[in-house]
Amino acid sequence: MKNLTKAEEQIMQIIWQKDRCLVRDIVEALDMTIPQTTVSSVVRILERKGFVGHKAYGKTYEYFPLVAKQDFKKSSIKTWINNYFEGSPQQLVSFLVTENELKLKELDDLMKQLEGIKKAKTK
Repeated sequence: MKNLTKAEEQIMQIIWQKDRCLVRDIVEALDMTIPQTTVSSVVRILERKGFVGHKAYGKTYEYFPLVAKQDFKKSSIKTWINNYFEGSPQQLVSFLVTENELKLKELDDLMKQLEGIKKAKTK
């Protein structure tokens, strides 16, 4: 899956949230003074990258996601783990615990979830 720039990802987050939207809906959701033409250009780039499709109503285009947020998340995390943690999810979790990004209670909850997954797979 292709990578997204920060601006592209920010706009994709809005498209995923809204599911179907016009460029002006994205501009409003950004809650900033970004010109509509800039947002429109980024949306067209997303379309070329295969993340967004559109339906035309005359000169108005309604955009919708072609890539599910979950699929993008999975691909991004895998790339991130490979690039920064030598492909090791264990190193990622260790980093999160060491940097206090993952609290002990959260780690305990995660361990319980993993035990549930382990039990389900051994059945």
